Amino acid sequence: MNEQILAALEARPGAVRPLDGITVVSLEHAIAAPFATRQLADLGARVIKVERPGSGDFARGYDKRVDGLASHFVWTNRSKESVALDVKNPKAGKLLLDLVQNADVLVQNLAPGAAARLGLSEEALREKCPRLIICDISGYGASGPHRDRKAYDLLIQSEAGFLSVTGTPEERVKASISLADICAGMYAYSGILSALLLREKTGKGSHIDLSMLESLAEWMSYPLYYAYKGAPPPPRTGASHATIFPYGLFGCGDGRSVMFGLQNEREWATFCLEVLQREHLVADPRFNSNVQRVQNRLALTAEIEAAFSDDTAEGVVAKLDAAGIANANVRDMADVWSHPQLEARDRWTEVESPVGPIPALIPPAQLDGVAPRMDAVPALGEHTAKVLRELGVSEADIAELCGEGVK
Repeated sequence: MNEQILAALEARPGAVRPLDGITVVSLEHAIAAPFATRQLADLGARVIKVERPGSGDFARGYDKRVDGLASHFVWTNRSKESVALDVKNPKAGKLLLDLVQNADVLVQNLAPGAAARLGLSEEALREKCPRLIICDISGYGASGPHRDRKAYDLLIQSEAGFLSVTGTPEERVKASISLADICAGMYAYSGILSALLLREKTGKGSHIDLSMLESLAEWMSYPLYYAYKGAPPPPRTGASHATIFPYGLFGCGDGRSVMFGLQNEREWATFCLEVLQREHLVADPRFNSNVQRVQNRLALTAEIEAAFSDDTAEGVVAKLDAAGIANANVRDMADVWSHPQLEARDRWTEVESPVGPIPALIPPAQLDGVAPRMDAVPALGEHTAKVLRELGVSEADIAELCGEGVK
């Protein structure tokens, strides 16, 4: 990059961002769409979040863990403008259409068919808005036998087969994060960025029909291929890897556990010699390949934990580090808040909110010389009047809309 430009960026952090000048209108709730649009906002896009008057995005009410605000909402909605409109009211519907016609991107993850009933389908908008990028996020997509089914994160984890390979032999276990929503949100985000690039070449907008099921099914492709042509799927193995071993948690003599993993035969030999100090295991026919180690994981676990039984977790980690074997601390949420690596790399900042400053992680894909947008988490309807004024609505009409409950 030109040194003069770089110096200017450093002097005015955030002055130039990749999506500066891009306007996104989003009819969104929960996680998938809000996560996608928050990342667009991180890159500088103006995101106008249209919410129900009175209640708003129902994720606002999930909990009150962040000084009275909901944890999911705080995470996925910073840097947005909240506009409260009763979109089923004809007056508000006209304002919503005006808003969309002035936007670059429309995102929605309403219930199946709701956007079409509001006149916001791709078919209804394309002639009026040829440059508009429309991203429809749904559980199953706009066609097929499941298209009208409601979908929530855990339901899609089940439909995509995630639950079948996650947990212990005795019990299926869901991901403790909103995996299907996050997955769909990431594909929506990258799809919208691709559509913006394509528009630069063609001058035309795109329609993205994004399915949560298809998104998570893509992430399930390793166990799918592992079970190719009816082969047994990866077994549920708790906190251990299903098809690489040893790779997981192992107990030590002080009652604590260590997490480590091996990736190849060179590491296996090093592990046996320098960590376990049991040379005979290197060529043991039960363990002399990853396939054999997986098949004999119970016997190998017994060997490993017997070797660790006279040592502490700290002592085992020291041996693993000395041998160059990858390992990790078993941290809880309190530990992550104070993770030394995140602190050392200055990954925490603060954003404003209706309850005051709250901590926020800086987005991971940070461009050199460009500060991500890290603005406030909005109160419900905080920007309604401002946005309506930009559409040319008079103060008197804004007051009348308020009186009629349209906003």
